[in-house]
Formats: sequence, structure tokens, C-alpha cells
Amino acid sequence: MKHHQIKLFILLILFSSVGFSASTKNPEEYFFDSSFGDFSEELINAREQGKKGILIFFEMDDCPFCHWMKKNVLNQPKVQSYFKKNFLIFPLDIEGDVEMTNFHGKIMTQKDFAFKENRVRATPVIAFFDLKGKRLMRYTGKTGSAEEFLLLGQFVVDQEYKNNKFSRYKRAHR
Repeated sequence: MKHHQIKLFILLILFSSVGFSASTKNPEEYFFDSSFGDFSEELINAREQGKKGILIFFEMDDCPFCHWMKKNVLNQPKVQSYFKKNFLIFPLDIEGDVEMTNFHGKIMTQKDFAFKENRVRATPVIAFFDLKGKRLMRYTGKTGSAEEFLLLGQFVVDQEYKNNKFSRYKRAHR
């Protein structure tokens, strides 16, 4: 009887983990968009696709909060659906030496774009840009949940950043 209970317990663990993994999707594939690193070109793409703007997820390899966001928030289908509908979304390595083109056509490294143009030092930084490349708002750190991240997206889409701080907006929506 005991042996049978152990088998049942193992099967339950396997099925629950399969169910859990099936309900999430890899953010590298389903959240982030592909890019050749020319953000001036991506602005054109965003306008043509009817997006509200561009989201850049500033990250670095050794960032535990970046990994947490990918594992707990950016892998959620409801998050992926909402953000893909409204934004083109790109990850950017703040320590990267890869050349890229900023929103105004200037070639630079990823780390110069992060540090010199956007003053990113800690990660993650979630920055939203309008269709002309002007930064609308930035959020530093991880969100507490997928729901809070969705609220952040709604805050930008509804242009609440013009009149409100996100912390106040979040409190009003609890």
C-alpha cells in the first residue's frame, strides 16, 4: 500500500508540473520581438502595426530580478497577449558591446544606449517609448506580480503617466 501511495504522489507531482509548464510560454519566444538592433526602423514598424509604442526591457545576465520577471511574469500568456497587442518589445543588455542604432539613427553600443541615453544602472528597467522615440516613463525593478505588470501596461496605454504616478494609480486600482 505504501509503495502505491508513493507512485501516486510522484504521478501527481509530474502532472501538476506538466500542467504548470503548459500554462506558461517562454518569454524569449512569446514576449520579446526580434530585432536587428535598429530602433529607428522599429519605430516605423510599430507605427505600421498600429502599436502604442515600444517597450525596452533593460537587463543584464547576472540580474536575479530580470530572471524572476521572465520566470514569473513575462511568461504569462495574458501578459504576452496584452503587451504584444500594444507594443513592440525588445530586451537590451545594459553591459552589451553589440552595436545598435538608437531611435534617432545614431549607431552606438547597447551599454551606451542604456547608460548614456537612458541612465540605466540597475536592472531590470522597463522603459516605454512613444512612436517618435521619446521616453514616456520608466519603471525600475521587478513588479510584484503579473497583475501589477499588466496594470503598468494599462497605465501607459491609457496615458495615465501624464497626470499620475504609477504608485498612486496602482493604489486606486486595488
